[in-house]
Amino acid sequence: MITYQEIYDILRKEKYNDALQEIPKSFLKELASYITEKKKLLTRESDSTLFSDTLRMTRKQLDNSLSVIKELLAIREKKVLNLAFAAAQTGVSKRDTENLLSHEKELFDLSVKKLEENQKLVKQQLEGEFKQEKDLKNLFIRFKQDVPAFLGSNGQELGPFQEGEIANMPKEIAEILMNDEKAEKIDSD
Repeated sequence: MITYQEIYDILRKEKYNDALQEIPKSFLKELASYITEKKKLLTRESDSTLFSDTLRMTRKQLDNSLSVIKELLAIREKKVLNLAFAAAQTGVSKRDTENLLSHEKELFDLSVKKLEENQKLVKQQLEGEFKQEKDLKNLFIRFKQDVPAFLGSNGQELGPFQEGEIANMPKEIAEILMNDEKAEKIDSD
């Protein structure tokens, strides 16, 4: 059975190393047995009429153990999430995963999957918005006839343009010129 000192040593190693430390695959079962045993001791000793130092020491050891276990699991979860983030960014998914416990491996796999899905969604949205903005703002047109200078919607003078000349125009102006048969759209793709 695992001891308090062993639990504390595992925490210390995990805390002061960047990489996920190797721990026995049966670690959680051993912790559960340890906690169960301490609780049984407390129940047994509290049933006796004598208030003992052993009871106080056992209770303190159980409380400390629970605190150390909570901190250890939090540190490991943070390392698993950092590992998943690195794996999603670089595409490497097997780096340092041999030290994961089964529940940590599941957290890692789910996190990598969600991060990759999120990256794909963001990329699609960015590409879609970029194309949409490009389509909404300007159009390439070729003039079918000479067009004298005119004022654009912002008050800036545009032109004059000669037949066959190509221009990148704001969409609303390009559409007016195309409707008047003075220009035609050029596909920029």
